[in-house]
Amino acid sequence: MLKSQRSEQEMLDLILGFAENDARVRAVYMNGSRANPRAPRDAYQDYDIVYIVREFGSFLADWTFLDQFGKRLILQTPETMRYPDGSGHFNWMMLFDDGNRLDLTLIPIERPDLIGHESQTIVLLDKDGILPAFPPASDMDYHVKKPDALFYHSCCNNFWWCMQNVCKGLARDEVPYAMMMYHKVVLQELHDMLSWYIGEKNDFNVSPGKMGKYFKLYLEPELYARYLTVYSCADTPAVWDSLFAAADLFHTAAAAVGAALGYNYNLSDEEGMRRYMQALRERC
Repeated sequence: MLKSQRSEQEMLDLILGFAENDARVRAVYMNGSRANPRAPRDAYQDYDIVYIVREFGSFLADWTFLDQFGKRLILQTPETMRYPDGSGHFNWMMLFDDGNRLDLTLIPIERPDLIGHESQTIVLLDKDGILPAFPPASDMDYHVKKPDALFYHSCCNNFWWCMQNVCKGLARDEVPYAMMMYHKVVLQELHDMLSWYIGEKNDFNVSPGKMGKYFKLYLEPELYARYLTVYSCADTPAVWDSLFAAADLFHTAAAAVGAALGYNYNLSDEEGMRRYMQALRERC
């Protein structure tokens, strides 16, 4: 059971209280969804906080300062794991026993080039006036971009082309391969097409959210309900059902995006792959 969750104000008071009282911390800014005025507000949003600090090495040498932010359930430090960024910052990602999550990044004051300039940024503290003048926070950097004809046609072709790999995996009873190909490749193309569909409906002035987390906000309820059916368990008949659901939804979105942007949708690719899909399903 989790402890009673601290409020946003309590968390910000804690984050800023440390920064104000520790002379090594010279500036603080927040980015991520809590800095995005258009993001839905809830108790699950992370606190993405950046400290600009002097004596950077002293923080790396002694992590006990982290304890004041709360009792941790789990900690991750990407710079000590596989594929570190290696640019010169360090971050501690902490989930606390009240359900709050703090992603705290430290940047040496000698490295102003590491200060982010993303549109979702709010300055919380600047003791020395060292931070740049950020524009009002917005999700502008994450707005879905209008695809050119090459990207549109590539998405369509790859969706249908890679569908064959999923079907062959199911026909061979190679379910792990089929599921990985479906979820990591085919559904990624569907994700991109639905993002463009949302973008076109909103003048390419909105963000569908990381990994489509705002699809529910922007897709028509009927389309969103159809989207949920493209996911399935590993039961082979259920996977086949989800494949055809994905095919139907892709057709709807791709035809609409193509018509709106003046791109011709290659229906022959779809028709050919649907014949193949149906034939292999009948064999199974």
